[in-house]
Amino acid sequence: MNVSSSTHPTTASSASASMPFAAHVDGRTPRALREPAERKSFDEFLAEYAPTSGPLRLGQWTCVDDDRPGRRLGPQARQYQATLAVGDRIATSRAAACGPVAALTEMLHEHGVAIEMTAFHQVPAGDHTATFIRGSRCGGEQWAMGWSDDSTDSALRAVIACVNRLLTE
Repeated sequence: MNVSSSTHPTTASSASASMPFAAHVDGRTPRALREPAERKSFDEFLAEYAPTSGPLRLGQWTCVDDDRPGRRLGPQARQYQATLAVGDRIATSRAAACGPVAALTEMLHEHGVAIEMTAFHQVPAGDHTATFIRGSRCGGEQWAMGWSDDSTDSALRAVIACVNRLLTE
C-alpha cells in the first residue's frame, strides 16, 4: 500500500462538494467535530482536518508478514514496514504491533515524534471510510481525519494528518 499524504482521494462531485461534510458520511462524526462537519463544505472540512502538507509524510507502507497463517487464537503482533519522511530526513522503519495505527505511532516515536492517540472513530462514507483521530503531543491536542476507500489507508492518513496538525499548531 502506498500512502501519500500529498493528495486527497475525494469523491465529491462539484455539485455535492458544496454540501456540508456531514452529508458525505453515513455515520455520525465525533461530538467535537459535529458542528464544523455540518457547517463546512466537504472541501473546507478536508482542508482543515486532513491537511495534505506538513513536516511528516508517509510513503510506502506494508505489512511484511501479511501472508503468514495464524497459529494461535487472539490478537497477534504483525511486522510493518514504512518509508517515513520527517522534514528532510527520509528513512525506512519497521515495527511489530497488533495493528497499523499502533505500528505507525511506534515508528514515529523512534523518529522523535511522540504522539498519543486519545480518540479513534471510523465510519463508513459511501464507498469510502472516514477515520477521525484525536491526538495529543507536548500539551497540544488536535482532531484530524483520513479519507480513503480502504479502512487501513484511511486510519494511516488520519494519523499523518493529526501529527502534521500538531507539529504546525
